[in-house]
Amino acid sequence: MSEFLHKILSVIDMIIKFNLKKFVVSLAIPWLVGAFSSLITMGDRQIYNEVTTPPLSPPSWLFPVVWGILYTLMGISLYLVWNKYEMYPDKKKAYLLFSLQLFLNFLWSPVFFTARNFLLAFIILVLLIITVAFMIAAFYDIDKRAAFLQIPYLIWLLFAAYLNIGIYILNR
Repeated sequence: MSEFLHKILSVIDMIIKFNLKKFVVSLAIPWLVGAFSSLITMGDRQIYNEVTTPPLSPPSWLFPVVWGILYTLMGISLYLVWNKYEMYPDKKKAYLLFSLQLFLNFLWSPVFFTARNFLLAFIILVLLIITVAFMIAAFYDIDKRAAFLQIPYLIWLLFAAYLNIGIYILNR
């Protein structure tokens, strides 16, 4: 019974510490970056339907659905790190890695869709994967939940790298 009571008190404590303003800002940051990237490459996205794609390539309609989920998880993860009241020496490093991965994430779309430079896009993805792995480690030291929420993003990036290099190879 005491374990159940402890869990209830933990949930109540989490509700009391909830900061709506930080939560909304945390969600808005990745969503705005994704929306801006999508906006500047909108007319170029048909290329995915024009190129030869590797096996296991999903239909193009799936990408915005997946990215919507991933941007939401990124925002929640950022909120969990930002809302920690304790002073963590690596918090600045975690924010820097989060910002760097968002920049690389943003950069990939215009390079792939607009410039149609599939090799450079793949290189950006590799840098993004490395950055996200380091970000997950930095988040883990601050809030394990924040780190675990980034795992689907890392998995999707690995799959995206497979698709990207496949498109490069098949369309040279």
